[in-house]
Amino acid sequence: MDFEIRKDRSGGGGRRLTREREVYLQLMKQGYGNSEACRIVGINRRTGKRWRNGHHSPTHGKPKPPIRSEASASGVSRYLREEDRIHIADRLREKASIRQIAAELGRSPSTVSREIRRNGALWRGKDWVYRPHAAHRRAEQRRPRPKTGKIGQNPELRDFVQEHLTMRWSPEQICQALRARFPDRPEMHVVHETIYQALYVQGRGELRRELTKALRTGRARRRPHRQSYKRQPRAIPNMVLISDRPAEAADRAVPGHWEGDLIIGKDGRSAIGTLVERTTRYVMLAHLPLDHSAASTRDTLVETVKTFPPHLRRSLTWDQGSEMAAHAGFTLATNIPVYFCNPASPWQRGSNENTNGLLRQYFPKGTDLSRHSREDLDIVAAELNSRPRKTLGWETPAERLAKLLTTAS
Repeated sequence: MDFEIRKDRSGGGGRRLTREREVYLQLMKQGYGNSEACRIVGINRRTGKRWRNGHHSPTHGKPKPPIRSEASASGVSRYLREEDRIHIADRLREKASIRQIAAELGRSPSTVSREIRRNGALWRGKDWVYRPHAAHRRAEQRRPRPKTGKIGQNPELRDFVQEHLTMRWSPEQICQALRARFPDRPEMHVVHETIYQALYVQGRGELRRELTKALRTGRARRRPHRQSYKRQPRAIPNMVLISDRPAEAADRAVPGHWEGDLIIGKDGRSAIGTLVERTTRYVMLAHLPLDHSAASTRDTLVETVKTFPPHLRRSLTWDQGSEMAAHAGFTLATNIPVYFCNPASPWQRGSNENTNGLLRQYFPKGTDLSRHSREDLDIVAAELNSRPRKTLGWETPAERLAKLLTTAS
């Protein structure tokens, strides 16, 4: 088939490849393979697969009409109808392929394949048969909503999840603990989205709604991500930017490189300094109950880092907050160089940002942090350091740090 590939395909909105799509579908009906048809029309093979399967075009968000036969010209329902299942059974007896059946019904091949797999049956335990009327009854019985989720059906699973949410474990940590605790019981395995659904979806009642307060965000409903606001760089004298930080700190291969920040209390007065070791994710908390001026922050951090072994004092990465204006004095007292992140780039201190989110479960925004003692901070740090972490292969920061200290000694 002769077809001239257009050099200029710009403009035209969602219709700019209409002609190409028509020619591609004609070629497929004539028996051409996907690769050959795409080569003739001049499109990517993935685009051809989406057109063939009735998916929307990736070049535009509007859905494209699927291939329909005259038998289904009245419109395609979201669900397979009984006549659709009869058509599938007839064509299977005629040895038609899944893709041929899907094209005739105007469906995706995966829809037809899944229908046969879910609603077919074994005849006398060995031969696979597809009976359309029985398949339709099975599908109708499964359809009614709402359905009780996996957590709601299993009291033992529900109690385990609720207990660990109360301990402020994240849903992903809970899912990993379930697989480790019950390796041979699939009914006790869930993914973290199942837990979020049980908390957030109205009407299920699988988990107590007040447990949302135990989540890191404490939100009772999901909130879409928003673009962060750009901030102006601070005028901190003699700053050394993160681009000059040693490469060994970036790849986390060598321990002793730390990330730091403050979480601020009510009215911006009290604060808690957070220090996270990049290799082990071990957390240290600095007590700033009265103020977080540059001098107070410097003195408190000096006192905190002096508890580190010498080989764990390599560098500190901070954001461009004014509380670190006395970084030169900190470096002089501890021999730890300080590197500053770029403005509005929290991902450059990702471990610290994650830890601050965990800490907000213990110290919510808008609370007076001065009422917490040094002992309170030590208890919180110990609890965080005893939580299993996915990035550590589900070891705890305390376990990973203990290994480092043992190796060094």
